[in-house]
Amino acid sequence: MIILGILISYLLGSIPTAYIFGKLYRGIDIREYGSGNVGATNVFRVLGKGPGSIVLFMDVLKGLLAVSVLADILGLELIWQRLVLALAVVSGHNWTIFLKFKGGKGIATSLGVLIALSLEIASARPVFLFTMAVWFLVFLLSGFVSLASILAALCLPLIMVLTNQPFEITCLGIVFCVFVVLRHRPNIRRLLLGQESRVTLPFLKKK
Repeated sequence: MIILGILISYLLGSIPTAYIFGKLYRGIDIREYGSGNVGATNVFRVLGKGPGSIVLFMDVLKGLLAVSVLADILGLELIWQRLVLALAVVSGHNWTIFLKFKGGKGIATSLGVLIALSLEIASARPVFLFTMAVWFLVFLLSGFVSLASILAALCLPLIMVLTNQPFEITCLGIVFCVFVVLRHRPNIRRLLLGQESRVTLPFLKKK
């Protein structure tokens, strides 16, 4: 069942929600606008707050469904089994089979994974809360979604260690951290050059 779970999780993560929404909402290829990224942040930038919010919700939902709902349906209730599905769904989002293995950056789907883990494993709840606190603090201070995502990812393994998470969960945190940093290399270059764009979320006023 674990092989089936990995396959379904990967395909679920591979659903390119930003690309699909760009085509349905405005008939455009989202990869040709803004940052060119197939993710919620670029949808916020190109299509606006409404579409961006919908895509963000759907990308988060992918991680939640894989780690919580799908795992329960398939009887994959051990921690390591849920973590394998988590890795598969985020990998699907980052390297989607439907767009020649070029996908998003995995932040929203990783958030869905953290939400699912916090629901299934009580000890993981502080990880979700502290990671989100880091993200919001950095975003509020800087206005950069990319910087907030990178620093939250870098803090993730440390938060897991400090909250005494099981070894396998900490390993997943390290993998997610590496994923985020690698996927944000263009953003890191733009941040260093002072060329990164700020994005205003629906609940925040534009600076």
